[in-house]
Amino acid sequence: MRTYTILIAENDEDERFFMQQGFDEASGLFEVEALVKNGDDLLEWLTLNAPRKPDVILSDLNMPGKNGYDLINELKALPAYASIPVIIASTSPIQSTIERCLTLGAADYIIKPETFIEYGPFIRELHQRIIQKELIP
Repeated sequence: MRTYTILIAENDEDERFFMQQGFDEASGLFEVEALVKNGDDLLEWLTLNAPRKPDVILSDLNMPGKNGYDLINELKALPAYASIPVIIASTSPIQSTIERCLTLGAADYIIKPETFIEYGPFIRELHQRIIQKELIP
């Protein structure tokens, strides 16, 4: 099974902690390059680490500074990063929100777990979706 490198933007400190635990629990599926606070920090990380491009980006939708929508727009406009799949993670199941993200160019949209303890299964589902949807060649 392939291990994917992932760059994550999540503004909630508790959620970042439990998300990291979920990635650690699902060892071998992902290598977390960085877990940053928002889209601004994610773009800065990409700039400072230009030679290292993650296989996939997982971004929260609602964050201070650059949010998930902004991040999709900016990454798609930058040739160096336009091919990196961006998956939006949110608690919102609203269809119009999902459609907006996909229309802007998100590779996928995944609903976050309702409780922090469910991040292990969430990470395994994320990996399966990447494979099933063939998001990464």
